[in-house]
Amino acid sequence: MSEQRDHPPVLDRDGGMLSVDLNEADTRFRQWMHDNLSHAADHFGLIVAGRARLGWFDRSISAPVQAADRQLWLRVVSEDAQWTGGDFWTGNLEANVFTTLPKPQVLAIYEWEEWRQQRVELMTLAPGSACSPTDALRHAIDLPDQWWSQLRGTIEVVAATPTERVNADQALVTGRIQQYFGNSVNPVVRQWETVHGDLHWANLMGPDFGLLDWELWGRAPVGTDAATLYCYSLLVPDTAERVRDTFADVLDTDAGQLALLYVAARLLHRVDKGDHPDLAAPLRKLIETL
Repeated sequence: MSEQRDHPPVLDRDGGMLSVDLNEADTRFRQWMHDNLSHAADHFGLIVAGRARLGWFDRSISAPVQAADRQLWLRVVSEDAQWTGGDFWTGNLEANVFTTLPKPQVLAIYEWEEWRQQRVELMTLAPGSACSPTDALRHAIDLPDQWWSQLRGTIEVVAATPTERVNADQALVTGRIQQYFGNSVNPVVRQWETVHGDLHWANLMGPDFGLLDWELWGRAPVGTDAATLYCYSLLVPDTAERVRDTFADVLDTDAGQLALLYVAARLLHRVDKGDHPDLAAPLRKLIETL
């Protein structure tokens, strides 16, 4: 999946490329994404019924929509064609196999090509609101015990579900660990399981538990989901401790320790690219304790 966002090309009257200020290009790209959302709503005969939200690197846009008898959720993701062949492209639809979990179900798919490939997912609307506007939690949050029990139960169901989908393979784990730890850590993964793959606070709903964004689910090292949520909680120590307690039997094992090192390295890679810089210090402090 691309970490870069290209911009719609701007051509002169003869078809030649024009140079454009990047801020202007970003504004134009976001407007283009809003236009894509409107086109998708028109395709399904729906009315956009709330504020549209742009996703990571503006590569997706989502909004509640009104159908004849209920509210639904409409999401449009846009990618360069070279990135559309991976598991992530069909992740939300294939996650319909989790019929008993508190998550959105994809009802319909629509794709079209216009400069890039656009994929529309019409899905059920999850109740509640996101626990955080950002991946990393930056404020205290009060969630009932039942919420934490449902979180743990959901991750256990996912872990026990067989799949051929891949979230992270040995090569990726080795690459990330060696990037930050050299040869000081043995990167060999001995235990694998199915994971959600993007377990952060912007994907978790409250006060009624729900889990969004299943693009990346697949096989990964045991403990990846617990380690991911823990690392994204480090800015709020009380919540980080609650995550640690919830998954203590996972994170305190050798497999869990390796998962923490892998996730910390993966998030530091994101920090190096400009994401959540305030996580850098607590992540490095965590690494020192492992």
